[in-house]
Amino acid sequence: MQAVQRSAALGREMLRYIARRDHGLMHRVHRWRAPRWIRVWMLCATRGGDGWLWYAMGLIVLSFGGAGRFRAVGAAALAAGTGIALFLQLKKAAGRRRPCVFEPHCWSTLLPPDQFSFPSGHTITAFAVALSLSLAYPDMAAGLLFCAVSVAISRILLGMHFLSDVLAGATIGATLAFAAAWAFRIG
Repeated sequence: MQAVQRSAALGREMLRYIARRDHGLMHRVHRWRAPRWIRVWMLCATRGGDGWLWYAMGLIVLSFGGAGRFRAVGAAALAAGTGIALFLQLKKAAGRRRPCVFEPHCWSTLLPPDQFSFPSGHTITAFAVALSLSLAYPDMAAGLLFCAVSVAISRILLGMHFLSDVLAGATIGATLAFAAAWAFRIG
């Protein structure tokens, strides 16, 4: 019984530590006046992460992807679809408020898509699609991962998510991508 109590206390302390670090980074990010080129890049990345970038990539792969195109897009769609279903449930269960609730951002006026922060749905989808397609088309990996990382960073710099939300999203998205690639026998 004491071991369970100690484990629970350790878990609570670890979550408090993560929250303190997240809030410290949030304070610095929300006060940073980023150069214009970074602002534009982050806004474009987050808008691309709304879905249009991944839909466009799916259409490009379906049009020019060769014999394995249906498996590649199928794996990406499975990973992304599962990710969306998962993050909708996790956000409700975690109920973590977004950084913009705690402190206004100095330059971003973007409105959040919903009220909860953990995990980052944009990041889950970005890594689910980017890694699924990268496993099928290794020559595209650098560009796809650049896009996924840009989406993830944008969610922090625009005040939509804490760092831990994005790290959790990347981990979930990557796991789903590898599982979907295995299911579709890619890589």
